[in-house]
Amino acid sequence: MQRDVGSFPLAPGLRAKLIGAGFQTAQELLEIGPCELSKEIGISKEEALETLQIVRRECNSNATKTAGDLEAVGKCTALELLAQEQAQGFIITFCSALDDILGGGVQLTKITEICGAPGVGKTQLCMQLAVDVQIPECFGGLAGEAVFIDTEGSFMVDRVVDIATACVQHCQLIAETHQEEDFQKSLETFSLESILSHIYYFRCHDYTELLAQVYLLPDFLSEHSKVRLVIVDGIAFPFRHDFEDLSLRTRLLNGLAQQLISIANAHKLAVVLTNQMTTRIGQSQSTLVPALGESWGHAATIRLIFHWDNKQRLATLYKSPSQKESTVPFHITPRGFRDVHPPPPSQTPAEVEINPRKRPRIEGDKQQ
Repeated sequence: MQRDVGSFPLAPGLRAKLIGAGFQTAQELLEIGPCELSKEIGISKEEALETLQIVRRECNSNATKTAGDLEAVGKCTALELLAQEQAQGFIITFCSALDDILGGGVQLTKITEICGAPGVGKTQLCMQLAVDVQIPECFGGLAGEAVFIDTEGSFMVDRVVDIATACVQHCQLIAETHQEEDFQKSLETFSLESILSHIYYFRCHDYTELLAQVYLLPDFLSEHSKVRLVIVDGIAFPFRHDFEDLSLRTRLLNGLAQQLISIANAHKLAVVLTNQMTTRIGQSQSTLVPALGESWGHAATIRLIFHWDNKQRLATLYKSPSQKESTVPFHITPRGFRDVHPPPPSQTPAEVEINPRKRPRIEGDKQQ
């Protein structure tokens, strides 16, 4: 942290401004935020964010190399890596078909991107995961906490209440068939109030706020060591407007991706991003593709694409290093994200499948 400011890979003019403003070491720089740095040396907030990201990344890299040397740098065998991944566990989705094609659920230390058109269920899955990550270990969960970064204003607390209530009831049913003390003891602390109090919500209104929030996330995670899931819903919205300099947008997105990858690995957590779809015009036809371009497609380890087939929601595993490409159906029910089951004769399709952007109808709740 005492590294000299002049030794960082910054533009010469920027280094001169920093030194001229009295900044001598990395510690002095990292003690202030991007807005204050912007005013101090007369640069834009975006440039200030990018500067602080570079300084923090360089400092973290040096700390990794000096603390523990080979072990800290990541020297290990493939067998050790396999054992680590198998011991980490997964965050289940409550849709067994989707869990199966993902290899067990959403993986820790990986970035999972969920792409799809509005209303197809991206935010619904994010809210489901924010609840599921808190399932006690004796029930097969992680007993973790969640960070929810919302850029679109899609987070609905009353919907989370429905999902959390259903999850608690599900665990209670399991506990009734197991008389072990661990199950009963876990349910004493696994309640609706507990679930809501361990979802940390941040609302970001533009890309500057989003970048600043992700930049400050490591400090927050150090104070909240039980966080096992970071959600950014949605990653594209702040970057699709008011950007004349596309090269700057690309640099900021690359820095954001690197920061999220670093967070996922350093804190042993899962990062889940949602992304919009955009139209790509070809010579003979147009197709829907994930937003932010092809270069952004490399940021996520796993990419899911949600889409429609008539009135049926489908999830396609489009990119994964360990699982084959597959497509499965899913439903959004009043109780949350679920498998597709044939509806009983007394139910109508409208009562089984609900609009994810609206509150479930009271009749549907009563049927549950």
